[in-house]
This record gives sequence, C-alpha cells and structure tokens, in this order.
Amino acid sequence: MALDSPPDPLKQALFGQFTRVAKALANPVRLELIDLLCQAPRTVEVLAEMVSQSVASTSHHLRILLAARLVMAEKKGLYVVYRLADQDIADFWVTLQQVAQHHLADLNRLAAEYLGEIKEDRMDRTTLMARMRRGEVTLIDVRPWEEFAAGHIPGAISVPLDYLERMVYSLPADQEIVVCSRGPYCVLSRRAVEALRRHDLRAVPLSDGIPQWRAAGLPVKMEQEGVSPES
Repeated sequence: MALDSPPDPLKQALFGQFTRVAKALANPVRLELIDLLCQAPRTVEVLAEMVSQSVASTSHHLRILLAARLVMAEKKGLYVVYRLADQDIADFWVTLQQVAQHHLADLNRLAAEYLGEIKEDRMDRTTLMARMRRGEVTLIDVRPWEEFAAGHIPGAISVPLDYLERMVYSLPADQEIVVCSRGPYCVLSRRAVEALRRHDLRAVPLSDGIPQWRAAGLPVKMEQEGVSPES
C-alpha cells in the first residue's frame, strides 16, 4: 500500500469506537464519578454533592458516561440511580491508575501533597491476608456504610470515618489496625490513621481499596441485611 494512500474509512470507524471511551473518560470529574461508582450505586443528587458539582453539571457528565456505555441508569421513584455498566469498568479504572502511577512522576508528587505524609508504608494485600489468618491485625473499613454494604473485604469491620471517634474505644489496643478506604488515592484512610494514632493506637493504611481487591480476583462480601453502625 502506498504511503500516501487515503486512510481506510472502515478502519478509522473501528478505531473511532475506542475513542468514544477515551473521550468519555478524558475529564477529571467523570473519572471521579467512576471512582465513586466503583464503591456503590448512587443517585445523581448524592454524586453531585460528593464531587462538589451542581446536579445539572453532574447529570451532564453522567449522560456522557452513559452514552459511552460505561454506566447504567435506573429510575427508582423520584430519583435516578447510576451504577457501573460492568465490573470491567472498575478493572479498567484500576489499570489506568497503575499505568499513571508507573509513568507520571507528577502523579506521585501530587498524591503526596493531597494525601499528606504517613510515616509507615501502606500494608499490601498479601501481608494483610497472612496476618489476618494469624489473628494479628484488625481490619476496619472507614467508607460510608452503603459502600461497605455494597462490597467489602471479608473480616473487615465497618467503622465509617464520621463515626470513628465514638467507636474507637471498641477497637483492640493490643493489635495493629489496618485501615481500608476507597483506594490508594482516598483521603479517608489518612484521616482515619491520624485519628487512631491520636488515641495511641497502632494504625496503618491498606494499599488497596475494594476496586483493587476485586481486580486481583480476591473475594468480596456484600451485606444483604443488617443494621448500619451509623444508626
């Protein structure tokens, strides 16, 4: 084929389908929405508050994700609930974070500024599982209850960050406490670790969130029934 031959329109259309996904994700607000939907389904109103956007702006971003088939919408009464279209969307988000972490020095610098410095390294999943089997650590999940109910690491205790101070005295003082949150770039774990250390408890953040845990093929437990610890 000559080098100056016109592009094959069918080939261009084929690769254009990939750009639908890339364009839909090429926005920090929409990536944050994907990150939040990895945790649990949400209404537009709740998502708008979580990403500090108006409901109208959030709806616009969600419609773009919906057009690219990355999320699904379901009408429940007066509200529209969004969820990820499939688990592979969450897996893709985990891979995208890993690629950026490996190749972008600015990401690591910004993450350190945003999350703050925690002296100890994060505990990896292999170490956590081994130490949980030996009964050496207590794993707490500091995400909101609805996220915990939608999926959590087996053996984790739900201790939402907003309720940590009132629940801290029920945590064992003779074990290291491992803190699970939404993922490696979630500020909840840093705040929880700082609060626990103020109470002279040994605490360390987990390197994984639920999306990373699921992507590794590890089991996740869901709560079908039960009373929220926030009640």
